[in-house]
Amino acid sequence: MNPRSKNSTRPTIIHVARAAGVSKSTVSRVLQGDAASVKTETRQAVTRAIRKLGYEHNAIASMLRTARTFMVMLITPDIANPFWSEVARGLQDTLERPGYSVVVGNGDRDPQRENAFLKTARRNRFDGIAINPTVIHSRELRAANIPTIILGVRDGFPGMDMIGSDSFQGTFDALTYLFQMGHRRIGFIDGHYNADPGRARYRAYRDFLKQRDLVFDPTLLVEVPFERAGGQRGMRVLLNVAQPPTAIFCSNDILAVAAMQTAQEASLVIPRDLSMIGMDDIYPAAMTMPGLTTMAKPKYEIGCQAAHLLLERIEGKAPREGRRCVLPCKLIERGSVAPPRG
Repeated sequence: MNPRSKNSTRPTIIHVARAAGVSKSTVSRVLQGDAASVKTETRQAVTRAIRKLGYEHNAIASMLRTARTFMVMLITPDIANPFWSEVARGLQDTLERPGYSVVVGNGDRDPQRENAFLKTARRNRFDGIAINPTVIHSRELRAANIPTIILGVRDGFPGMDMIGSDSFQGTFDALTYLFQMGHRRIGFIDGHYNADPGRARYRAYRDFLKQRDLVFDPTLLVEVPFERAGGQRGMRVLLNVAQPPTAIFCSNDILAVAAMQTAQEASLVIPRDLSMIGMDDIYPAAMTMPGLTTMAKPKYEIGCQAAHLLLERIEGKAPREGRRCVLPCKLIERGSVAPPRG
């Protein structure tokens, strides 16, 4: 029989502590996910007591007691991109253990929407923000006075915590791979936002050409938005230059998949006629024909580590200066790259 049927009183943390034979503070640590300070058998006893009593954590009471809402806002530029769904999963999986909920906002690279989500987080006293800012400035994030983690490594946000992958080295490694396969005329479909400081991929492309003594040909560089239509347009432009490239690097897999489909519609056979390589390793990259060779980013790990950094900032355990965490990319070879014909 459920204990609630005997007594209409809702089980409290005190009831759980008595049933488990531990202190109230121990139960609190278990609920907050502080596993390091609680023995395994003690944690299991608390968990059994919670299930037996039907105890439900009272978020409102906790907020009044701790001055926290246990809510974190995740603001992404494009939730339709599978890259961000994996980052979101890593963030959520890590934050839910200490009792936090994640609210996802799709900024859609729109300044009004990004600012609206920021206002929502401030108005509802969210404990933290994880954001990949495309138009919002650091001064606006600082003015919100909410612990914040920047998703992506970039300039323009001094003193703020940030985590992302090494897009510069990932781009350089992708181009080096194409070079080692024999390609010398390499096109670049360069995705960008309205405000995209740093341009790590672009800098890597220029540095690569310089180090390999290859002449920069502006006709091989096409700047497009980070979306499917951008990849299609970029490919059409590159296919119509006087001397088309033998290989193309795309700033992300969304662009690469769209560009590859456009090339195939133009009767090109990949990789016989044209080699393609992307970046991110989202799940559709393995489903193209042929499979897309790409530079994988540790998407889930970015979300997990972002959560840890944000929790430390929320709990006042982080250093005053901002932290910069850069994770490496990894080459995933599939079937879209081969030596150039002839």
